[in-house]
Amino acid sequence: MKPFEKILQDNKEWARQQTENDPDYFKRLVEIQSPEVLWIGCSDSRVPADKITATQPGEIFVHRNVANLVVHTDLNLLSVLQYAVEVLSVKHVIVCGHFNCGGIKAAMSNQSLGLIDKWLWNIKNVYHLHKEELDAITDEEQRLNRLTELNVKEQILNVARTSTVQKSWKQKNIPDLHGWVYDLRDGIIRPVCDVRAGSEIDPLYKYDNI
Repeated sequence: MKPFEKILQDNKEWARQQTENDPDYFKRLVEIQSPEVLWIGCSDSRVPADKITATQPGEIFVHRNVANLVVHTDLNLLSVLQYAVEVLSVKHVIVCGHFNCGGIKAAMSNQSLGLIDKWLWNIKNVYHLHKEELDAITDEEQRLNRLTELNVKEQILNVARTSTVQKSWKQKNIPDLHGWVYDLRDGIIRPVCDVRAGSEIDPLYKYDNI
């Protein structure tokens, strides 16, 4: 059996079990979507948002990309954020990175990898912002782990700098923002930073007319 065929087979078995355990399960999912959390995570196959948080379908709205970046030219991310905040009225936005991230490692390489170089540039910029601190860490693994944490912090700031979030803060005083890092070695999520709704941000990024 080919891998994609096994996925289809497992899906049918999963659907059968769900209906057997709860006959109205799919009916409820069809009728409403009301998650309180937007999760911005890494595309890494080892970090599935629902599995590591033990959440069920309908509980979290998910966007994933390489190294969990919030890039202000990424229309996909910005569209997900706008829908989650303006339509779903999520109360929390989480940016979750993870240690041993391939994107973080690749960004620290001086090898050109093609198109993804443009994406990884954003991580290099994070390193540049914290170069003195990071260069002082002699152990490579510890340096990469610290960069992972700092990258999450910068992405949280990028979320706060969006007009979508600033408008929601002003009108509804939500969402709160949370930066987390998942450790593949023990499966534990470690909080890195929190930004409460309505927090002050750098005036350079603040919109006064929303």
